Amino acid sequence: MTRALAALALSLALSVGAVPWWGPLDSPAHAEEWGNIEPGVSTMDQVRERFGAPSKETKAKVDNYDTSQWVYDDARAPSGFQRMTVEYGLLTPQGYKPSVVRVLRLEPKEKIFGKNTVLQAFGYPDGMRVENEQNSYFYQSGLIVTFDKEDEWAVLLNFMMPQPDVPPKR
Repeated sequence: MTRALAALALSLALSVGAVPWWGPLDSPAHAEEWGNIEPGVSTMDQVRERFGAPSKETKAKVDNYDTSQWVYDDARAPSGFQRMTVEYGLLTPQGYKPSVVRVLRLEPKEKIFGKNTVLQAFGYPDGMRVENEQNSYFYQSGLIVTFDKEDEWAVLLNFMMPQPDVPPKR
């Protein structure tokens, strides 16, 4: 099954509507994206336009840089998810960009993203890791998927900038 068909099947399985929410999965120059949010590219204004105001907004200083975190909980979260967290503030070679998405974190509702669905949508991972009795798949495109302790269902999807290497095993 091609990645585009897998993404379509996944979107239908989640019943998120007729609007496709996956971006191009084959482009190595871009991060994996979800809901038209692409780490390193998307901005606060684009996220607010697409998903509205967050349930909660937190501001912090990280290494003397202003950062923000938006949380969309329960009814405010996209369909099929209990929580969506978007972190802003990215240090680039061109300078610090406080309104650019750094990380998108999705917490699916129970039994939404099965392991086979993840493999069909994103392919085989570039690396795997076990921590706290949970398997995680690592994709150099910028995605880390953490599964439940039974290793059947995804409990966390972290979308970030593409990663150059597989993380070291502990």
